[in-house]
Amino acid sequence: MTDTPPIDFTGPSCPLPIADYPYVLLAHGGGGKLTQQLIRGFLSQFTSELLQPLHDGAVLTIDGARLAFTTDSYVISPIFFPGGTIGELAVNGTVNDLAMCGATPLYLSAGFIIEEGFPMDDLWKVVVSMQDAARAAGVALVTGDTKVVDRGKGDKIFINTSGIGRIPPGISISPQRATPGDLVILSGRIADHGIAILSVREGLKFETELQSDTRALNGLVDTMLAASPDIHVLRDPTRGGVASACNEIAHQANVGITLRQDDIPLADEVRGACEMLGLDPLYVANEGKLIAFVPPEHAERVLTAMRNHPCGTEAAIIGEVVNDHPGIVTMQTTIGGTRIVDMMAGEQLPRIC
Repeated sequence: MTDTPPIDFTGPSCPLPIADYPYVLLAHGGGGKLTQQLIRGFLSQFTSELLQPLHDGAVLTIDGARLAFTTDSYVISPIFFPGGTIGELAVNGTVNDLAMCGATPLYLSAGFIIEEGFPMDDLWKVVVSMQDAARAAGVALVTGDTKVVDRGKGDKIFINTSGIGRIPPGISISPQRATPGDLVILSGRIADHGIAILSVREGLKFETELQSDTRALNGLVDTMLAASPDIHVLRDPTRGGVASACNEIAHQANVGITLRQDDIPLADEVRGACEMLGLDPLYVANEGKLIAFVPPEHAERVLTAMRNHPCGTEAAIIGEVVNDHPGIVTMQTTIGGTRIVDMMAGEQLPRIC
């Protein structure tokens, strides 16, 4: 038998940017620059036109029907946290990715990777929380898979969920549609989820218990689209927070985005925790918030509709899309200055979803 020569993973034939990173880092899954580098490498091999928009899901047309299809995996630690569970998070996250495409979520799949020795009572709590979340969102779990790995070869439980939904006629939501003049609307307070998870991990105590904001946003999106079907962009700022989501959109649409620090809703407890820990809340993950890019003539109507919905009572206009500095996000600070809001290399808090 002839020996097979080793593959040169640092040569020009390999599109993945691993010459500087010979091993995968936690930061590669954090939603920042390293994640974007990996995605660009993947896209060099998976060349489907349906992948190119880099939306929260693929938009497909089958027999005249426009569908959205998405998938996501959840590895959050801890799996039970104030305001939710890994199961609830998995359902809500996939429902929200479909909603960000303008789709009405219909059906979900669930894949479980379970570590040997995981308590059956905890597994049951996760499953029940998934069913409760699916019922609240109006979707059905219709197929799935279960695998068990050796004790010590996993971390309790990981969940993958995929979803499919129908996009109504006349709805066209895409990151490439961000247009100079659009106003940027945020549905509520940022960074609640990330700081709630960190408080559990680090044993931090606050005057009031911080809760994750995990929730399904499809009802809110329906309300917004009823107010104006011409919403240009929707994005849920999960990994990497508002900063990374806005940077992705600015790059994909080749536009500038200017945010206003004083207009961004933030709980006092979260602000204090971020100051104490040296974290920037713009980069902290959210699991029940969305960003909308709306033409200025429709913005007040959409904002009013959001504030009348339980998931958008604290909605606010936080910035606008500009012709200046295409591909770059800036922020007008409280003290009157302007700073660049760059995309971080990785996540400030790994395994946050």
